[in-house]
Amino acid sequence: MPAATDARGHSVSLDAPPRRIVSLVPSQTELLAHLGLRGEVAGITRFCERPEGWRSTKTIVGGTKQVDVETVRDLDPDLILANHEENTAKDVAALDEVAPVFVTEVRTVEEALDMIRIVGTLTDTSDQTSTLVGKIISRFEALPDFSPLRAAYLIWREPHMTVGGDTFIHDVLRWGGVENAYGDQTRYPEVTPEALAENGLDVVLCSSEPFPFHKKDKFTADLENALPDTPVEVVDGQPFSWYGPRLLDTPTYLRDLRERLPTPRAA
Repeated sequence: MPAATDARGHSVSLDAPPRRIVSLVPSQTELLAHLGLRGEVAGITRFCERPEGWRSTKTIVGGTKQVDVETVRDLDPDLILANHEENTAKDVAALDEVAPVFVTEVRTVEEALDMIRIVGTLTDTSDQTSTLVGKIISRFEALPDFSPLRAAYLIWREPHMTVGGDTFIHDVLRWGGVENAYGDQTRYPEVTPEALAENGLDVVLCSSEPFPFHKKDKFTADLENALPDTPVEVVDGQPFSWYGPRLLDTPTYLRDLRERLPTPRAA
């Protein structure tokens, strides 16, 4: 089978299509299911909530940040799928001694499409991934040119944390015509409600994950008090952060979101 180079620069080559796969990334677990590899997936993390039912039928190998290496070893996998951001370097290094590990890094929609193609190569499902990628591309390219909307996208509270310009969320925001007010920063910078109030925002977007802003009104009350003239909108975090087959639905979500968001102040 063709070799594939992962985010570390490691070449992964399999003699045959994998029959026992361990996936350490929720988005990639969902991708494997979409590709029809339900029988081949032996182990997943406790955060791999899609597809429904897998957490009760597959072996749970820990969390994304705390993988039980011995549980993985007992599964005798022939391929382990990991991610540069989701999993720790320490766990990945230990798993390198167990089976071939392919580490992905996804910071843009285009990189997500590349990841899907590579998983197709590794699992001998290139026909399926080609079809999936084609559908995703056509739906994203059909998005209109939205009026630019300046926003901060919050993923955490106490402290408040937003997203920088080198994140997948930043690129999805871009596709929705949203200017990330913190796009000149990297990773996940901390911010205060007071700093947000001084940033000329059209809207503050509060994600449903990883912090559950949607669970209680009080989670956004401090933002609303600090920014009384700026709408605070709770959004579904999955269209912004899941980079597998969920991308099929992301363009529709972006359209619907822009319809209910305010008009840019400069308009």
